[in-house]
Amino acid sequence: MAMRRREFIKVIAGSAAAWPVAAFAQQSERMRRIGVLVGAGLDADDLDTQARIGAFQQGLQQLGWTNGQNVQIDIRAGAGDADRIRRYAEELVGLRPDVILATGAAVVAPLLKATRTVPVVFTNVVDPVGAGFVDSLAWQRHRLCQF
Repeated sequence: MAMRRREFIKVIAGSAAAWPVAAFAQQSERMRRIGVLVGAGLDADDLDTQARIGAFQQGLQQLGWTNGQNVQIDIRAGAGDADRIRRYAEELVGLRPDVILATGAAVVAPLLKATRTVPVVFTNVVDPVGAGFVDSLAWQRHRLCQF
């Protein structure tokens, strides 16, 4: 059964907000691709980021999305380095993901400079309207289209 883009993005948005997910989704026959860009590092010392990524993947798996089977998750970590974050933003956009999950304002801005066509779902942004990332906090269905 084909999954529409709107439903897929809702799953990602719900996953990002809930950590772990509390929504339901349908599986698709084609491999979906999710880009993840975090501002922190993913080394052994950053247990918080590792736990969040693990919860995100576990939540997706509970919904039937398994990394390497029906979804490809590409994770990049900026380690607080603005140049690295910019390079990874461009790299992730180049992979042509269906959606990108961003954590923190420091990674959202470079992603939005790199693309306005790939949906970017973000967390940990205090004032997304004030930062200019969105016009309002209202869900804008008309901006979404189907796969």
